[in-house]
Amino acid sequence: MSLVVAAGAFVLYLIAYHTYGRFLGKKLFRLDPNAVTPAHELNDGVDYVPSRKQVVFGHHFTSIAGTGPIVGPALAIIWGWVPALLWVLFGGILMGAVHDFGALIVSMRNQGRSLPDVCAKLVNPRVRALFLSIVTLALIIVIAIFCLVIANIFAMHPESVFPVWMEIPIAIGLGLLLRRCKTTRQVILCTVVAVALMYLTVWIGSTMPLTIGEVGMLGPVVIWSIILLVYCFIASVLPVQTLLQPRDFINAYQLYIALALLVAGVVVARPDFVAPQANLSPAAAPSPWPLLFVTIACGAISGFHSLVAGGTTAKQLSRETDAKAIGYGSMLLEGVLAVLVIVAVGAGLGLNYNAEIKFDHNNAKQNEKGLATVADFEEFAEDRELDVKLGKPIQTDKGTVYTSDTMTGKPAFDWHYRAWGAAKGLAPKVKAFMTGASNMITRIGLPMVLCMTIMGVFVASFAGTTLDTSTRLQRYIIHEFGHATGAKLLGNRYVATFVTVFAAGTLALWDGKGSGAMILWPLFGTLNQLIAALALLVITVYLHAKRKPIWVTGVPFVIMVCLTSWAMVVNLRSFFFGSLYVDKAPHLFVIGLIVSVLEVWMIIEVILHLRRRREPDVEAT
Repeated sequence: MSLVVAAGAFVLYLIAYHTYGRFLGKKLFRLDPNAVTPAHELNDGVDYVPSRKQVVFGHHFTSIAGTGPIVGPALAIIWGWVPALLWVLFGGILMGAVHDFGALIVSMRNQGRSLPDVCAKLVNPRVRALFLSIVTLALIIVIAIFCLVIANIFAMHPESVFPVWMEIPIAIGLGLLLRRCKTTRQVILCTVVAVALMYLTVWIGSTMPLTIGEVGMLGPVVIWSIILLVYCFIASVLPVQTLLQPRDFINAYQLYIALALLVAGVVVARPDFVAPQANLSPAAAPSPWPLLFVTIACGAISGFHSLVAGGTTAKQLSRETDAKAIGYGSMLLEGVLAVLVIVAVGAGLGLNYNAEIKFDHNNAKQNEKGLATVADFEEFAEDRELDVKLGKPIQTDKGTVYTSDTMTGKPAFDWHYRAWGAAKGLAPKVKAFMTGASNMITRIGLPMVLCMTIMGVFVASFAGTTLDTSTRLQRYIIHEFGHATGAKLLGNRYVATFVTVFAAGTLALWDGKGSGAMILWPLFGTLNQLIAALALLVITVYLHAKRKPIWVTGVPFVIMVCLTSWAMVVNLRSFFFGSLYVDKAPHLFVIGLIVSVLEVWMIIEVILHLRRRREPDVEAT
């Protein structure tokens, strides 16, 4: 069944690209191969750089993908694999890819400016200020969260440390070579060498895990986070073709190889789904309506994509006609990854699974948070008549750790997803994907330790591309704030980058333990989808100004604004009163309430603008 699901999804995406994607490119946006793009018009050698289609595709795809299409489906599958799959498929084709494509076009036809900045031209400066405020908050949260994601992966999987950092010198060298390449054959040769070197470092990493010990009061996660924030500052101020482009280009090929390995694993293993088709009331979990639609963002529709499209990507396109493959096509390829994640977690997890029980004897509320005790596991095994036992306890500084014998089939999934609290953290989601994916890949003959390293590097590298791009995007947003307010100092890229890194670092490390940004994760999903809804609104205004059919983006806007507003109300209630799945969080309640007010204000401004408009008062170029 898993093979049928994966193959059917691939075919559906291909059909969508060559039908609906073609309609959008030719009929709606009318892509012009002779149009002068911002990359040529404003070429500055730093941010505006005309680049090869495949290079820009690699940068854009790896930037939008990140870990979003992994962690979202890996959590949402607790409600069943069918709802998750349907949202990924039809949300991606009819909404997400349209959103990405439209954002890229609107930005590219307005000198590569971000969608919030374009609002000043399409509507009025107040709307620009409202949208910029929402985006600024979202990007700070993104940088803080993904910084901690990578730091936690380094701490959990030290085999990934060496290859992830070695990508930097490999990428810089590749960037230098690509700028000297005159033919496609030379580009291919340089790419093959770079990718081969990268996988050599993966093999070395699997045999040479690197760890960092505590330094004073600072633990490994905090130390890695500080190192990553320093790296973000450096990467953001470098010319885009020096590090960002070539690193994303390498990571794109890393993804292609990972996808090929996953597809091969599905074909050979053909695992049966052990996840339920639908489970709309899992233990201590919220309703999937509407939280399913904000839990799975990347892979279906994600507001962050519009920031990438209208931030870095629009400044690099050499030809307008490249926008179809990069805007619409890359979103569908991200959907392919999300489908394979659903297969890996929903089916591959059942091939081989070892439960780990970490029990802190000083924590009296283990079960309320979805954590396990020895008695829980023994009762679970007895109820299912499993001949599976726990090994001897291992004492650590964080408590006692038990590891079970191997479980297979439905019990493996049932134990990992026994309750919402057990599956919602970063470690459980990453473990579910990496274990399920590695189980399938081992069926083609690769050793488990190498497979786990490949997947660990894959996840960390993609989180790194999101981190790099988000920092650069936030710098652009601060520039636009400075331009709008007359604060010339904010136009300095070093000052803007320092403000970005300092704010994100404070958010991520405010408690000194590296858990600050994770507290914001429940709000991030809703905020991200809210940005998607507002981006669709801006694209709809653009189409209205061009006298084009607005239903293509108008209908998705209405759907997304309803879903995200509903989800925000659910989250605000939880943040204020507390719930089974979210503790009371007054600061999140205040942030969510502010964002909701800004959202309503922005929508009202746009509606009033459209009602007042009798004749075109702006030139929608």
